[in-house]
Amino acid sequence: MRDEYDFSNGVKNPYIKKLKKPVTIRLDDDVITYFKNLANEKGIPYQSLINLYLKDCVENQREPSFSWG
Repeated sequence: MRDEYDFSNGVKNPYIKKLKKPVTIRLDDDVITYFKNLANEKGIPYQSLINLYLKDCVENQREPSFSWG
């Protein structure tokens, strides 16, 4: 390994805007179970499935229906 490296011709990471941000979120047990089962059927990780679902909601500007009771 070299003692020094020359980064003067380096390029910033073009994918930096696509990085995912880790967050903590509290979800009901039945919601987690639903997405885990669906993810298992589709063969993808459940967190990726939840992200895809939420991304679809954002792109289609879907708003949740609230029923407090």
